[in-house]
Amino acid sequence: MLRCLLILLGMGFSAFSCLAADIRVAVDADPISLDPHEQLSEAGIQYSHTVFDPLVRWRQNGTLEPRLAQSWQMLDANTMRVQLRNDVQFHSGNRMTADDVLFTVARLKGSVDFKALFNVVQNVDKVDDYTVDIHTTHAYPLLLNILAYVFVMDKGFYEGKAEIVKFGQTFASSNVSGSGPFQVKERIAGQRLVLERNPNYWDQTSSGNVQRMEWLPIRSDSTRLAALLTGGVDAISPVAPIDIARVQRTPDIQLLSMTGTRIVMLQLNQSRRKELQHPKVRQAMSLAINQSLIVEKILRGYGEAAGQLSATAFAGHISDLMPQYDIEKAKQLMAEAGYQEGFRITMMAPNNRYMSDEKVAQAAAAMLEKINIKVDLKTFPKAQYFQLFDQRAADVMMLGWQSDTFDSNNIFEFTLACRDLKTGLGTYNAGEFCDPLIEQGVRLANREMQPKQRERILQGIEHHTAQEALVIPLYWQPIIWATKRSVQLEGVLNFLNFPYWGDLEVSEGIHG
Repeated sequence: MLRCLLILLGMGFSAFSCLAADIRVAVDADPISLDPHEQLSEAGIQYSHTVFDPLVRWRQNGTLEPRLAQSWQMLDANTMRVQLRNDVQFHSGNRMTADDVLFTVARLKGSVDFKALFNVVQNVDKVDDYTVDIHTTHAYPLLLNILAYVFVMDKGFYEGKAEIVKFGQTFASSNVSGSGPFQVKERIAGQRLVLERNPNYWDQTSSGNVQRMEWLPIRSDSTRLAALLTGGVDAISPVAPIDIARVQRTPDIQLLSMTGTRIVMLQLNQSRRKELQHPKVRQAMSLAINQSLIVEKILRGYGEAAGQLSATAFAGHISDLMPQYDIEKAKQLMAEAGYQEGFRITMMAPNNRYMSDEKVAQAAAAMLEKINIKVDLKTFPKAQYFQLFDQRAADVMMLGWQSDTFDSNNIFEFTLACRDLKTGLGTYNAGEFCDPLIEQGVRLANREMQPKQRERILQGIEHHTAQEALVIPLYWQPIIWATKRSVQLEGVLNFLNFPYWGDLEVSEGIHG
């Protein structure tokens, strides 16, 4: 606030960016935990950017900027030296040093959800209190990218109580000491998360003026929108496609929409069902689902029908690999596979995680019935669904994946690679298949430093995945928020849907 006072004295009291603001944000679901390493999810990373700080973070233009890391350089092909800030204080009052980075990376390497990203890190050495050397097992093209996941944790606060239990009750799941712009003041799981400005935040250049923020999980699209329209909240996400036109007609409310790279897919469990081991059955299921119709009718044109996992911006994208819909060809393939009469399968999907996820799942189930595949569909709230997902509790399961490294191989190694509890590869492979060609491609892509050669490897994985119909891509989900016009969200929202709330400016000053 001292910085703001000086600006106000110099510019006059019209400098709204220095006026304190309170905001309330309604989202479809809250983070499952206060532990940033418990689950690799969009809500979890959004929370982490608010309460913790990463070594680096993504700019809106797709480049990476320093945060807790001031600078970095490659000492050799397998070693990156990182210089840390020396002015960072955790919420506990402890100072951040190299020891905290070593503690954090070791913890990430032990996390079920994150270990696949950090297995490439052989070890981290402390050079001095504010310098670390990160050693990799081999030359790795995405080393800087994965540092965006290193939300540095307070070793003095967590040490000895750092156990990670997914969906469990641990010290870290309910106690927090980060270095981010906000501190957790109250959390009632499923009801609200209250955050207050960190008075000792290191980033004194930020123009953010939000002093208190409340996250409210509201599952119902209509209830969430009503809360915004009646003034109960200041921002909401997501906005249901059916409500977009209404938002656009409403004075003092603005719609923010941008192309996203989150792919929503159906995974076909080959371990549970022998029918799904047959390539022609999987191909038939893929041809029976009309992705373009789903985007047009259910998503109201928001989103992009997908025939592959890699978004246009990713190196693995194949420009002519488009979604295919051919119901007669699908019926023919079912007959050739010996399943002309069809069979019955189970399907599970969330009902508050992805845009219109329940309606999309219902539409996909109805489309599969046209080739005599009867679907027993069940949908669940996000928190319950992902516990069932980890159990591989249905024959077909819906998953959305955002490549936070902005790279195709992140999708492949988590959703297509053979499941390996030791390395973390295949953690989200609910198809439970193990394809040697994909395994080889993932390994090669993680070692190839030449961009053109790496692109060919990734495109090879993409082509093989589509040819074998190992998963059914549905659509790339757009990022859609609605806010009061006083909330300058467009300045802090990026293509990964990680708003940097600490930098948010609200132009109306104090909100009661």
